Amino acid sequence: MTVVVKLGGARAVDPAGALGDIARLVDAEGGSVSEAVLVHGGSTAVDETLERLGIDPEYVETPSGVVGRFTDAETMRVFEMVLPGRLNTELVADLRSNGVDAVGLSGVDGGLLSGPRRSAVRVSENGKRKIRRGDHSGSPRTVDDTLLETLLAAGYTPVVSPPMAGIEDRDGGQVVTPVNTDADRAAAALAAALGATLVILTDVPGVLADPDDETSLIERVETPTGWSRLETAAEGFMRRKLMAIETVLDGGAPRAVVADAGTDHPVQSALNGGGTQVLAEARPDDGESGGVGR
Repeated sequence: MTVVVKLGGARAVDPAGALGDIARLVDAEGGSVSEAVLVHGGSTAVDETLERLGIDPEYVETPSGVVGRFTDAETMRVFEMVLPGRLNTELVADLRSNGVDAVGLSGVDGGLLSGPRRSAVRVSENGKRKIRRGDHSGSPRTVDDTLLETLLAAGYTPVVSPPMAGIEDRDGGQVVTPVNTDADRAAAALAAALGATLVILTDVPGVLADPDDETSLIERVETPTGWSRLETAAEGFMRRKLMAIETVLDGGAPRAVVADAGTDHPVQSALNGGGTQVLAEARPDDGESGGVGR
């Protein structure tokens, strides 16, 4: 079995437990997991760097209630410096310290993750819908999993971060530029392409029916009715995680899990039933696939 682990970038997320788990899983003889891909974000590190540079981080809300970062040109340069530069290198070094043959990649490398650049976004401000231009972002439309499969077959553990390859049409041709992409959606795209289980590690126990009550954890979702309940419960940044789950399950993966990164063995706990377990059969059968192509 292959598992794609998405490690959140919030300040409260300590990567140590997840990295130790990945080391044990890929090294376990006869274990159920023999291959792992680590995908990471870095929202807190990006915000801290922006603030040191005197730039205010900007988050916007879409008309559908999804909260995300607005990535202008200055913010995009910081992303390129912080994510594939500092954070990715640090995680690769930590995994190698744990005995894992880790290799760092961004979504641009080898055309791993690509899609159209989204230069304008619809936002909701004070109850009004507006168009914000100058954004440098996109969602993965295509995954070239050949590079990942080659690395996994050779015993390497890929560590993947945004940005992705943004495709723009210019003067009759196509140009590739690095653009920001949501790390949850990136992890989902990779998991769908690999047919892997997706584990999203964050700073809460999972999806909560009441965001202010950690005892209201939704533990298992395996029917369309349960999916509707999950949609109702997901608010703010959790809505992006739900979109990622939708992508990976519609793409043919068996299940997705949202779980707490702060437990002693977060990946193993998630694979053994912890957090919010969402099974493929929970997705409504509407005859359409939301999966991402290879």
